[in-house]
Amino acid sequence: MTARVQSVLNEVEYIVGYKTYVDLIKPFLTHQQIVATGMRQEIDRCREAIRLAAEGHRVAVVSSGDAGVYGMAGIILECLEQENLLDMPLEIIPGVTAASAAASMLGAPLMHDFAVISLSDLLTPWEVIEKRVRLAAEGDFIFALYNPKSNGRPQHIETVREIILRYRRPDTPVGLVREALRGEESSVEITTLEDFTKHKIDMLTTVIIGNSQTRIVGPYMVTPRGYKL
Repeated sequence: MTARVQSVLNEVEYIVGYKTYVDLIKPFLTHQQIVATGMRQEIDRCREAIRLAAEGHRVAVVSSGDAGVYGMAGIILECLEQENLLDMPLEIIPGVTAASAAASMLGAPLMHDFAVISLSDLLTPWEVIEKRVRLAAEGDFIFALYNPKSNGRPQHIETVREIILRYRRPDTPVGLVREALRGEESSVEITTLEDFTKHKIDMLTTVIIGNSQTRIVGPYMVTPRGYKL
């Protein structure tokens, strides 16, 4: 945790966030009142945070990873716009998104151009996601896949694998990182494009699929940047 994050947590009166994320920071909390809700209640959380701030309270909205990457920053700004409160003081503190966290545990797989794509179709039509995967595969981008598999959509990751196999070798390295940088809960596996869906993958897994240049260097997954050694 950065010094700025700790400072903000010490200053605020209210912590607003998804229950799981609030639980992760509870060891750092002291006097703050907690407003925690479940999944798919993002709009409710934002509106409650804005209501409290409009009353004069100091409020922190907790988001996983980086608040500006699939996080809460965008929806906070949209809610402020809707309520004509864009002049309200606001600080967005950057964090470490799952792609960067997972990459650090795998070695250096994101050393060249990469695409970050969420496979959740709750807010984005699957046809759009599928098109993005196809174009990124054609362009030889490294992939960082978020929300790769859930009980409600177990086949999406298989479809993605089939699309990428049209453009990449079956032995292309793939890294699977679960709960990246969350201590003892973290796990790392390196496998191949041909076989990676045979491994355990869930919503807590970040999948990094190499490009045509990615290779295994000892225990690490590395995408060369292009330097001549």
